[in-house]
Amino acid sequence: MKIIDLPKKIPIFPLGNFIIFPKTTVPLNIFEPRYLDMINDSMKSNKMIGMIQPKNSTDDNNVQNLHEVGCLGQITSFKKIEDGRCLIELKGLVRFQIIKEIKTELKYRILEVDFNQFIHDLNNKSEELKFSDLEIIFKDLKALFEKRGFIINWKELEKQSLDEIINALSMASPFTLEEKQILLEAIDLDLRKNKIAEILSTYTYDIYNNTTLQ
Repeated sequence: MKIIDLPKKIPIFPLGNFIIFPKTTVPLNIFEPRYLDMINDSMKSNKMIGMIQPKNSTDDNNVQNLHEVGCLGQITSFKKIEDGRCLIELKGLVRFQIIKEIKTELKYRILEVDFNQFIHDLNNKSEELKFSDLEIIFKDLKALFEKRGFIINWKELEKQSLDEIINALSMASPFTLEEKQILLEAIDLDLRKNKIAEILSTYTYDIYNNTTLQ
């Protein structure tokens, strides 16, 4: 996919307690009427929706404020359930930055967005990597996963590209949503790795001692 193929205006799903990264795939259970409308409309067009985290604040019209950066996803699987819900799988494509919100008569929100800052998310080139090196880099992350009861199939991760691994671990990590938003906004892979290391440093005592810092 090229930047010219990306929509300039996208429907968005401002879902709290959830975040998606490029090159990761997640299942979603859609049941709220306005978002069922959004998914159905999307299925009739480009199958793309934007995922973005709402802030814990509202504007003057009591509309939820949003973070500036989210991730465009494409629906790769769609199934309607008898009770009216639908189950989808959404694949993260590329991050976006909000330009402005578009006023419409629709029940869901539409944003005008810009992808230029994150266009490298669309790069499919694989990076050379020794997986043993990655395990060393993420030794503390692995320890934190295990301490929090998170199970990661490292052998399966080994089959993926470096950016897929970093993004999958960022999304699945037991970090706070604020910390994951920081990782999402990190401009490139190197910065994201460094941010993971910075965040992990605040968990060090929690990993190696029985002391909780959070």
